[in-house]
Amino acid sequence: MTEGLAAPDPFEASQPPALSGVRGVVTLVEGTTFCISEATGDIVGNGLQGLYFRDARVLSRWQLRLDGQAPQPLSVVDSDAFTARFIGRRPAVPGKHDSTMLVDRHRWLGRGMREVITLSNVAREATAVSVELLVDTDFADLFAVKEGRPGAPSPRTSRSGMELFFSREDGSRGLLVHAAGEPTVSAAGLVWQVVIPPRESWTVELIAQPVVANCRIEPRFRDLPAEKGEPGWRDRVTELRVEHPGLARILQRTVHDLEALRMIDQDEPQRIYVAAGAPWFMTLFGRDSLLTSWMTLPLDPTLAVGTLQTLAALQGTQHDLRTEEQPGRILHEMRLGPQNVETLGGMNYYGTVDATPLFVALLGEVWRWGAAESTVRALLPAADAALSWMERHGDRDGDGFLEYQRATDRGLDNQGWKDSWDGINDATGRLAEPPIALAEAQGYAYAAWLARAELAEAVGERATASACRAKAEKLQQLFAERFWLPEEGFYAIALDGLKRPVDSITSNPAHCLWSGIVPDEHAERIVAGLAGLDSGFGLRTLSDRMGAYNPMSYHNGSIWPHDTAIAVAGLMRYAHIPGAVPLAHRLADGLIRAGQAFGGRLPELFCGFSADAFSPPIPYPTSCSPQAWASAAPLLLVRSFLGLEPDVPNRRLRLAPALPPSWGRISLRRLRLGDYDLRVGASTSGAHITGLPPEWTVALS
Repeated sequence: MTEGLAAPDPFEASQPPALSGVRGVVTLVEGTTFCISEATGDIVGNGLQGLYFRDARVLSRWQLRLDGQAPQPLSVVDSDAFTARFIGRRPAVPGKHDSTMLVDRHRWLGRGMREVITLSNVAREATAVSVELLVDTDFADLFAVKEGRPGAPSPRTSRSGMELFFSREDGSRGLLVHAAGEPTVSAAGLVWQVVIPPRESWTVELIAQPVVANCRIEPRFRDLPAEKGEPGWRDRVTELRVEHPGLARILQRTVHDLEALRMIDQDEPQRIYVAAGAPWFMTLFGRDSLLTSWMTLPLDPTLAVGTLQTLAALQGTQHDLRTEEQPGRILHEMRLGPQNVETLGGMNYYGTVDATPLFVALLGEVWRWGAAESTVRALLPAADAALSWMERHGDRDGDGFLEYQRATDRGLDNQGWKDSWDGINDATGRLAEPPIALAEAQGYAYAAWLARAELAEAVGERATASACRAKAEKLQQLFAERFWLPEEGFYAIALDGLKRPVDSITSNPAHCLWSGIVPDEHAERIVAGLAGLDSGFGLRTLSDRMGAYNPMSYHNGSIWPHDTAIAVAGLMRYAHIPGAVPLAHRLADGLIRAGQAFGGRLPELFCGFSADAFSPPIPYPTSCSPQAWASAAPLLLVRSFLGLEPDVPNRRLRLAPALPPSWGRISLRRLRLGDYDLRVGASTSGAHITGLPPEWTVALS
């Protein structure tokens, strides 16, 4: 995005590269720290593996050797996203058939890495072993690693017999490795000479501590022995229980992964938001973070508030063609790596059309969920700036629709959620020409105008409320007129630069159901059209009748769990339409089956082959996992089938459960609405709720 930038622009493509040897790769994540390693726990000295902190690789090599040999892997235990145990054994001594030494590498992430290595001698005689840890770093930028451009090894000094120090020449990045056990320093790392008595163990602790701008970053590791018993995030959020064993496992993984993806605003530590996903998107994303925090409202409403506050602080204030910043625009992506600091000035990129209306719509939603009035009032100027951007810059030709076209050849070609270069195409497969007006973006804009109208009514601004409702109604009318494909009985995915409908059959209109922009006279045919996209494991992004259909593509026939969950939410919003609820049940059941096949963790996406053709589903090789909105998708399913619609300012709550029969009973404890902790229970036979004062109006249906 600047002159002379040799590498491809980091925002030119959202699709990450394949992980080499993906079967043996283990990914751990905690906030802005993530680690990609072998199944042995080793980080090899090349490729994509490494320990990353704030978009820089701070460890490119971390290899354990016992008498010069790598341990043989036995198992990986990774019940949490931020910690894992790598179980192996020392290779057998020549002349013996079995190994007698167990290797246990217990690793935690948290603004650095902590590893406890335990060697257990199960033999009846003492054993001697030379333990060596090979350590190196290149401080390569995250995008440079993705593009196959690793940095050079960094100079290392030994500050003491128990500590190694690495640093870039400019001091912008560094690493301290603290080691217990009195090691000696070798040419490649640290060495311990150990004798382990029979039936006993030897343990050593190591901590890799990042350094940024010559300042040490204090590590924070969760679930350490000293911290057990202290209430953590999981102990404070809503507790979800469900009889369906597969869904129960998926929800448990959801909570664990979202905990690991939570991030703290560097300037305002009380603001917590959600990163987009590991390994490549461990940062704030406008669209992803907004939609994820919307989905997680039943779990923890404070994530949505923190996301809104952080995005408001980064809202566009000026015109910049390089970053596509414009006054009032909500950013697409924030980056902190050395490449951005050195060549792009620590750049934030704003090339997205949908984050801005979603910001306003989510503000209205957190108001309904009971966010403090002072908090919401403080965010109203940002909401109004966002609406101003929608009218002045988002609608560049004044036709009433939001549209996008990148400002330079360095930005994203497509700036909606299907942001791959070929993500927007017509029924023949021809790519749409910009500027492009996406169907779902109009739905988000509709929801944004209605949200602002509701907020205006709450503070007595009747004229503003009336004007916003009028704009929403006009947009709904224009949308029905221009996007409807009467022969298909479906909405176009977009209007192209000549205002022609882009007539492919996609999952995007399901988002329009979710936003409420669809009139009832179109909804029944939309429901029927979406049924044709059901793969048996979720909703395909593109119909198999379309020219660009490819079930192994990123956006043209694959299945994205968040997309399916939004479709379910949209169908349940139109539950009065024939066929909507049965289709929602089928989509949810298929997605749960997919989640079970993936070990309880829904990936970012997977291939869109029919369940009749392939079962279990086929993974997509570059899918992020854990990924925020995929992790949050089951929470949106739960809320949608509960029919849970709070209105805290007006002391109203609606609960209209329509659970899939296979789910059995479901309960929510510690559900937070404003100042109240609720308990909600539901089954196919009815629902109940406790914890609200008698003056509330509760509609159970």
